Amino acid sequence: MAADNPNAPTEETVLSVKHYTDRLFQFEITRPASFRFRTGEFVMIGLPKTEEQKRPLMRAYSIASPSWDDKLEFYSIKVEDGPLTSRLQKIVEGDTVLLSRKPVGTLVLDALLPGKRLWMFSTGTGIAPFASLIRDPETYERYEEVILVHGCREEGELTYGEDLVKDLINDPLVGEMVDGKLKHITTLTREDHPLTGRITTLIETEKLFEVAGTPILNPEQDRVMICGSIDMINDTKAIVETYGLNEGSNSQPAQFVVEKSFVG
Repeated sequence: MAADNPNAPTEETVLSVKHYTDRLFQFEITRPASFRFRTGEFVMIGLPKTEEQKRPLMRAYSIASPSWDDKLEFYSIKVEDGPLTSRLQKIVEGDTVLLSRKPVGTLVLDALLPGKRLWMFSTGTGIAPFASLIRDPETYERYEEVILVHGCREEGELTYGEDLVKDLINDPLVGEMVDGKLKHITTLTREDHPLTGRITTLIETEKLFEVAGTPILNPEQDRVMICGSIDMINDTKAIVETYGLNEGSNSQPAQFVVEKSFVG
């Protein structure tokens, strides 16, 4: 495939698949030796075309593994009638997944100005790029505090993030750096939980800062990354801006960034 077109996706092998709920699953694929990406970026992935398709269907997925990992990890929703996820959710070890060659994205450390505290606001599978960032030593070298906030509807949807954070203490690269620096705050909207409510509401009422034990957002010290549904991104962005934070980019770093092409 790649021999005919140097820009064509590579064919990668599924190494593992783990289903968390009837809506969420995680999978790992092989990583080409030439594939380079910055922690927090996304890439287009897809499945080989069927007889009915003229070309493979590709979708943007945040890379959930850190840039140093020799595998590529993804965290996905399942949509029964989704053009891609209706098939993707059925993959098993040994299957083929297509991987584009050019990762891109705005949820990268270089798009933010130096600061004291890094907030990661995520809902659902929007935690994926942060799963990459909290496993990167550079995140802890740049910030005194790293606060991962994950909002979901039901308890089972928090498991992926909870398992990840729990295992970080044993991570060979960041295990010692995480202690005392990383805070993981979870909230639910449809079930009882120590903290309930939408992230936007928790910011507006300042309940989030009370739980985190931090001052409210301050453009001098706080840096923010936002990833979730389009509505969540837009609403959270608007609230963050009321605190005086400005949106940054790869070419012009500032106080917060949002995921431009997240589709989950």
